[in-house]
Amino acid sequence: MSLYDDAVLVLKGYEGQEELRQVYLDHLSEHPDGMWKACHAGHVTASALVIDPSRGRVLLTLHRKLRMWLQMGGHCEPGDPTLAAAALREATEESGVAGLTLLPGGPVTLDRHAIPAPCHWHLDVQYAAIAPADAVEAISDESLDLRWFAYDEVAEVADASVVRLLEAARARL
Repeated sequence: MSLYDDAVLVLKGYEGQEELRQVYLDHLSEHPDGMWKACHAGHVTASALVIDPSRGRVLLTLHRKLRMWLQMGGHCEPGDPTLAAAALREATEESGVAGLTLLPGGPVTLDRHAIPAPCHWHLDVQYAAIAPADAVEAISDESLDLRWFAYDEVAEVADASVVRLLEAARARL
Protein backbone atom coordinates (compact mmCIF):
# COMPACT_ATOMS: atom_id res chain seq x y z
CA MET A 1 0.00 0.00 0.00
CA SER A 2 1.30 3.45 -0.85
CA LEU A 3 1.57 6.34 1.59
CA TYR A 4 -1.18 8.09 -0.43
CA ASP A 5 -3.49 5.07 -0.01
CA ASP A 6 -2.71 4.90 3.71
CA ALA A 7 -3.52 8.60 4.10
CA VAL A 8 -6.88 8.16 2.39
CA LEU A 9 -7.72 5.17 4.60
CA VAL A 10 -6.62 6.99 7.76
CA LEU A 11 -8.68 10.05 6.87
CA LYS A 12 -11.76 8.01 5.93
CA GLY A 13 -11.54 6.27 9.30
CA TYR A 14 -10.92 9.45 11.30
CA GLU A 15 -13.90 10.41 13.43
CA GLY A 16 -14.49 14.07 14.10
CA GLN A 17 -13.83 17.33 12.30
CA GLU A 18 -16.01 16.08 9.44
CA GLU A 19 -15.83 19.22 7.28
CA LEU A 20 -12.05 19.53 7.59
CA ARG A 21 -11.60 15.79 7.07
CA GLN A 22 -13.52 16.11 3.80
CA VAL A 23 -11.29 19.02 2.73
CA TYR A 24 -8.29 16.70 3.15
CA LEU A 25 -9.95 13.87 1.21
CA ASP A 26 -11.04 16.25 -1.59
CA HIS A 27 -7.53 17.65 -1.79
CA LEU A 28 -6.02 14.19 -2.18
CA SER A 29 -8.64 13.26 -4.76
CA GLU A 30 -7.81 16.35 -6.80
CA HIS A 31 -4.04 16.14 -6.30
CA PRO A 32 -2.42 12.71 -6.68
CA ASP A 33 0.82 14.40 -5.56
CA GLY A 34 -0.91 15.90 -2.50
CA MET A 35 1.32 14.00 -0.06
CA TRP A 36 4.46 15.77 -1.21
CA LYS A 37 6.07 19.15 -0.60
CA ALA A 38 6.22 19.68 -4.37
CA CYS A 39 2.41 19.99 -4.52
CA HIS A 40 2.09 23.78 -4.40
CA ALA A 41 -1.69 23.67 -3.92
CA GLY A 42 -0.95 22.23 -0.49
CA HIS A 43 0.19 18.92 0.93
CA VAL A 44 -0.45 16.53 3.77
CA THR A 45 2.00 16.69 6.67
CA ALA A 46 2.32 14.52 9.77
CA SER A 47 3.09 15.65 13.29
CA ALA A 48 3.08 14.37 16.84
CA LEU A 49 2.82 16.07 20.20
CA VAL A 50 5.37 14.45 22.53
CA ILE A 51 3.73 13.89 25.91
CA ASP A 52 5.07 12.77 29.27
CA PRO A 53 1.77 11.95 31.05
CA SER A 54 3.47 10.83 34.28
CA ARG A 55 4.86 14.35 34.73
CA GLY A 56 2.00 16.27 33.09
CA ARG A 57 4.15 17.89 30.44
CA VAL A 58 4.75 18.15 26.70
CA LEU A 59 7.89 18.70 24.66
CA LEU A 60 7.69 21.58 22.18
CA THR A 61 10.14 22.82 19.61
CA LEU A 62 10.84 26.44 18.83
CA HIS A 63 10.59 26.16 15.04
CA ARG A 64 13.62 27.67 13.31
CA LYS A 65 11.71 29.29 10.42
CA LEU A 66 8.39 30.14 12.07
CA ARG A 67 9.84 31.10 15.47
CA MET A 68 6.84 29.54 17.19
CA TRP A 69 6.56 26.80 19.83
CA LEU A 70 5.06 23.80 18.03
CA GLN A 71 4.71 20.04 18.19
CA MET A 72 7.23 18.00 16.22
CA GLY A 73 6.31 17.33 12.62
CA GLY A 74 6.75 18.02 8.98
CA HIS A 75 6.73 16.71 5.47
CA CYS A 76 6.16 13.14 4.48
CA GLU A 77 9.06 11.39 2.79
CA PRO A 78 9.05 8.68 0.11
CA GLY A 79 10.35 6.10 2.61
CA ASP A 80 7.44 6.64 5.02
CA PRO A 81 5.16 3.60 4.78
CA THR A 82 2.27 5.26 6.67
CA LEU A 83 1.18 8.62 8.04
CA ALA A 84 1.68 7.27 11.55
CA ALA A 85 5.24 6.25 10.66
CA ALA A 86 5.90 9.73 9.22
CA ALA A 87 4.62 11.37 12.42
CA LEU A 88 6.72 9.07 14.60
CA ARG A 89 9.82 9.64 12.44
CA GLU A 90 9.39 13.42 12.62
CA ALA A 91 8.80 13.34 16.39
CA THR A 92 11.89 11.19 16.95
CA GLU A 93 14.12 13.23 14.63
CA GLU A 94 13.07 16.61 16.01
CA SER A 95 12.95 15.65 19.69
CA GLY A 96 15.93 13.34 19.83
CA VAL A 97 13.87 11.13 22.17
CA ALA A 98 14.35 7.41 21.59
CA GLY A 99 11.52 4.99 22.29
CA LEU A 100 8.52 7.20 21.52
CA THR A 101 5.26 5.34 20.95
CA LEU A 102 2.17 6.76 19.30
CA LEU A 103 -0.97 7.00 21.35
CA PRO A 104 -3.33 4.27 20.07
CA GLY A 105 -6.37 5.17 18.03
CA GLY A 106 -4.83 7.02 15.10
CA PRO A 107 -4.72 10.78 14.59
CA VAL A 108 -5.78 12.99 17.47
CA THR A 109 -6.69 16.09 15.43
CA LEU A 110 -6.41 17.68 12.00
CA ASP A 111 -5.12 21.20 11.45
CA ARG A 112 -5.06 23.05 8.11
CA HIS A 113 -2.87 26.13 8.12
CA ALA A 114 -1.55 28.56 5.55
CA ILE A 115 2.16 28.58 4.83
CA PRO A 116 4.40 30.94 2.87
CA ALA A 117 4.68 30.67 -0.94
CA PRO A 118 5.31 28.81 -3.12
CA CYS A 119 3.02 26.37 -1.36
CA HIS A 120 -0.29 27.46 0.13
CA TRP A 121 -1.44 24.94 2.74
CA HIS A 122 -0.26 22.31 5.17
CA LEU A 123 -2.95 19.74 5.84
CA ASP A 124 -1.50 18.41 9.07
CA VAL A 125 -2.53 15.03 10.45
CA GLN A 126 -1.70 15.24 14.14
CA TYR A 127 -0.84 12.36 16.45
CA ALA A 128 0.34 12.17 20.04
CA ALA A 129 3.51 10.34 21.05
CA ILE A 130 4.17 9.08 24.57
CA ALA A 131 7.70 9.66 25.84
CA PRO A 132 9.37 6.91 27.86
CA ALA A 133 10.02 7.62 31.55
CA ASP A 134 13.74 8.11 30.92
CA ALA A 135 13.28 10.43 27.90
CA VAL A 136 16.26 12.60 27.07
CA GLU A 137 15.67 15.24 24.41
CA ALA A 138 18.24 16.56 21.92
CA ILE A 139 17.77 19.65 19.81
CA SER A 140 17.78 19.20 16.01
CA ASP A 141 18.86 21.48 13.17
CA GLU A 142 15.20 22.39 12.61
CA SER A 143 14.82 23.95 16.05
CA LEU A 144 16.05 27.03 17.84
CA ASP A 145 15.12 25.47 21.17
CA LEU A 146 13.45 22.40 22.65
CA ARG A 147 11.70 22.54 25.99
CA TRP A 148 9.29 20.66 28.25
CA PHE A 149 6.20 22.63 29.29
CA ALA A 150 3.62 21.73 31.93
CA TYR A 151 0.16 21.23 30.43
CA ASP A 152 -1.06 24.52 31.93
CA GLU A 153 1.88 26.46 30.44
CA VAL A 154 1.19 25.52 26.81
CA ALA A 155 -1.47 28.19 26.20
CA GLU A 156 1.03 30.85 27.32
CA VAL A 157 3.68 29.91 24.73
CA ALA A 158 1.93 28.17 21.82
CA ASP A 159 -0.87 29.04 19.45
CA ALA A 160 -4.44 27.74 19.53
CA SER A 161 -3.70 24.77 17.26
CA VAL A 162 -1.18 23.34 19.74
CA VAL A 163 -3.58 23.96 22.63
CA ARG A 164 -6.34 22.07 20.74
CA LEU A 165 -3.95 19.21 20.02
CA LEU A 166 -2.97 18.99 23.68
CA GLU A 167 -6.61 19.03 24.81
CA ALA A 168 -7.53 16.29 22.35
CA ALA A 169 -4.52 14.18 23.34
CA ARG A 170 -5.28 14.53 27.03
CA ALA A 171 -8.90 13.55 26.42
CA ARG A 172 -7.71 10.39 24.70
CA LEU A 173 -5.27 9.56 27.51
